Amino acid sequence: MSGKPRETRLEPRGDTRREPLARLGREDPLDHTLEPEAGVGFWRDAFRRLLKSRMAVTGAVLLIVVVLATLLAPVLTPYGFEEQDLARQLEPPSLQHPFGTDLAGRDLLTRTLYGGRLSLAVGLVATLVSLVIGVTWGAVAGYKGGATDNVMMRFVDMLYSLPFMFFVILLVAYFGRHLILLFLALGAVQWLTMSRIVRGQMIQLRGQEFVVAVVALGAQHRRIIFRHLIPNLLGPIIVYATLTVPAVMLEEAFLSFLGLGVQPPNSSWGLLAADGASSITAIHTAWWLILFPGLALAVTLFSLNFLGDGLRDALDPKLRNR
Repeated sequence: MSGKPRETRLEPRGDTRREPLARLGREDPLDHTLEPEAGVGFWRDAFRRLLKSRMAVTGAVLLIVVVLATLLAPVLTPYGFEEQDLARQLEPPSLQHPFGTDLAGRDLLTRTLYGGRLSLAVGLVATLVSLVIGVTWGAVAGYKGGATDNVMMRFVDMLYSLPFMFFVILLVAYFGRHLILLFLALGAVQWLTMSRIVRGQMIQLRGQEFVVAVVALGAQHRRIIFRHLIPNLLGPIIVYATLTVPAVMLEEAFLSFLGLGVQPPNSSWGLLAADGASSITAIHTAWWLILFPGLALAVTLFSLNFLGDGLRDALDPKLRNR
């Protein structure tokens, strides 16, 4: 026997593993030359799940159609907003006047399209006002906590005890029936729920690691709130905004129906319905005066609610893996 030790040649383990996997047509997990699959971000995933909701897509399509129709009113109708033809008073719907005419012989389709501009503007501007107030109020209260939070939220509770519509009526009756005041009054009573939502979310976020790190770096509180915390709340804010717009539009229609909202010569869907209901004879004979403005308002409200429900489900992190 020879005293020399027997040499053992070891083959690279990586080659022996890859060869059978290659013959089977499978990818080798140890092969780092493969490109990793790009991950799907939160907003892209939310958009995909939103497209899967038929009701949300239907609501979005109807809303786009309504908005485009109001913006393209001069193209869709040959009549002017205040153009009168006393010889055509209270004409029923026809090819010449698809929505009929009103008591002054004006084309109702034209007035409905132009009135939609103001109704949508009231909903958007008042919602923006409510978001600015509610998000700021709730974010500061939730971030500060302690006595500041207690005082600020007790003020919200006090305002909650007042009837919203009664408060708006008082503001409009005292300061006057100006259009800008109507925007501010409707927005000023819609921020309370948003402040509570933002406060609750802010309390959960202020103890997260990234907030502690930013505080340790010496960032100012205002920068922490508006640069780091509020962007993480865009999901609930967007959802509530889509649900606030129809609520504001309905309140505006109610105020205009009572004569406290939009004033002539301006017009909105609520004011058009009020004009149609002002005469008992018109209710029974000229049904189109109430039907078409009310139908336009109903379609818009349903569209916004369907879209808001779809966004709520799409932006819910608990439903991402379902």
